[in-house]
Amino acid sequence: MNLKKYLRFNVVLCLMLISMLAVVFHSSIKTQSNNLDKFSKSSISRESTSASSVIKYPLDFVYPYNYKFILNEADKCINNDVFLVLLIPTRVNEFANRAAIRKTWGNESLVPGVSIVRLFLVGMPTQFTDLLQDSLEEESTSFHDIIQQNFMDTYVNLTIKTMMGLQWVKTFCPKVSYVIKIDSDMFLNTEYLVRFLNPEIPMKENYFTGYVIRGNAPFRDSAWSYYVPYELYKPDYYPPFCGGPGYAFSGDMAKKIYDIAHVIKPFNMEDAFVGVCLEKLGIKISETEKPLFNGHKIEYKKCRFLELITVHHFSPEELLQIWPDFMTAKDTCQSAKDN
Repeated sequence: MNLKKYLRFNVVLCLMLISMLAVVFHSSIKTQSNNLDKFSKSSISRESTSASSVIKYPLDFVYPYNYKFILNEADKCINNDVFLVLLIPTRVNEFANRAAIRKTWGNESLVPGVSIVRLFLVGMPTQFTDLLQDSLEEESTSFHDIIQQNFMDTYVNLTIKTMMGLQWVKTFCPKVSYVIKIDSDMFLNTEYLVRFLNPEIPMKENYFTGYVIRGNAPFRDSAWSYYVPYELYKPDYYPPFCGGPGYAFSGDMAKKIYDIAHVIKPFNMEDAFVGVCLEKLGIKISETEKPLFNGHKIEYKKCRFLELITVHHFSPEELLQIWPDFMTAKDTCQSAKDN
């Protein structure tokens, strides 16, 4: 008799637990449904920014036409006779890099009388979170200098990120005189670049310059991050190209490169791919008389940096540290020459 009561008690207990779990499950599903409904009705269409909707491609990607702007600054050039656009690839979480650049070489008012537009190029982070995206949108609202499309932001997709920048220039700033694509871990002598390009003379056409690389062969070992399979690029060597950390070109080249990129099979080495586009267009890279674009780290010396355009591998902290001193270089170094 006691055994029967014990078994009956356990059966009743199990039924109660099952009933409770069903209620909790139903409540959870309803909450998720409500959250999804709110998510889908958000002002920037979060369905297009969630990680699950990002358009993903394997290494043998084909550059698509259907990436969408999640964040855009379509009016940046509307009321300005823009001389220079700074296209700066960056990742969502590189808040410190962007802050340092705004305070230093990316200051749009750095060169008096010259209209400069600064744009950070961003894709969708591989580890997407609402908090991260919200922070980026707040930053975008504050500074109006971020554009973002719904491709996965990986090293492989740097080609796509660069094409996004060219698409933006072609669409929203087609009359700009010059563009520089420059990485977020760089030093840029913005004033020297402006003088070098020279706003006082007519804009050049079909112009492309930077640190020229010749005779480079694709990496065929899949263990390397630079790996390019034969399926994407068959030749044994790349044509001459400008190193990806920083290169400059005339405004008309944005449309030409972007358009030709859609009839060439793209591959993941962004700078080499742009070199292939230039070869297809029949445009030769213009080399500077002396090295002005550097793709490597150089010890900071302000009088030396005064006569360079780019130097690679500067952290936000290093950039903020040297910049006040560099801003005195023009007067200091000229005085030393005079003496």
